[in-house]
Amino acid sequence: MSPTDDRQQSSSLDTKQYSNNQVALVTGGARRIGKVLVETLHAHGFKVVVHYNSSALDAQELVTELNRARPDSALAIGADLNDVSTIEPLVGLCVDHFGRLDVLVNNASTFYPTPLEQATVEQWDDLMGSNLKAPLFLAQACAPYLTENHGCIVNIVDIYARRPLQDHPIYGAAKAGLEMLTRSFARDLAPKVRVNAVAPGAILWPEHDDHPLKLDALLEQIPMARLGSPEDIAQAMLFFVCNAPYITGQTIAVDGGRSVVN
Repeated sequence: MSPTDDRQQSSSLDTKQYSNNQVALVTGGARRIGKVLVETLHAHGFKVVVHYNSSALDAQELVTELNRARPDSALAIGADLNDVSTIEPLVGLCVDHFGRLDVLVNNASTFYPTPLEQATVEQWDDLMGSNLKAPLFLAQACAPYLTENHGCIVNIVDIYARRPLQDHPIYGAAKAGLEMLTRSFARDLAPKVRVNAVAPGAILWPEHDDHPLKLDALLEQIPMARLGSPEDIAQAMLFFVCNAPYITGQTIAVDGGRSVVN
């Protein structure tokens, strides 16, 4: 089977089609992996709330496209999640518009190097804010609605939560914290809310880095010898949302086997 065939097979996961107006909030949902998460949930019958920070145009274009396919099924809401005071209004707008909330996908993230000798307090606040603080307070704000509807949370973590990436100590610590929050919330919100995580490996090559030698070196570390796709992450997320009623507190690594290589 070719890699293309493998990807096509994985995208045909037999998931339940939702037709009872269930609503999912995806943070950072306007672009890249977040956009595919939104599109996947929408394709399976969910109404979707697309959170964005600086990608207003992308978010509005996505929502327009989704509402054209199914009227009043998508909403875009802007908020700077590093400002915790925006979180309750964001969740409130979701519920006011759609009347309920069933799924929270904590996808929004900031990622950049912070070598120890150059790291700043501002970088700490930014990386911890987007990757750890915001997911905690989003879960807090969403918990009453998720509890009412026996909903779930899916956190997008990273394989670097468990294996350090050189010169990224703050980012790694933040994602490690988010993986612990996943397990903590799974215990604290049970039995009515399930909480799991997806840990991507090499999925999308950075937009402004086209150096072939770096990519070749990375592929040598991946047993499956290729980058993953956003659809791979979306299928893992969808499994937790739709097909895992007895799974909570778990993390799936979607990394082509990279995490098992020394």
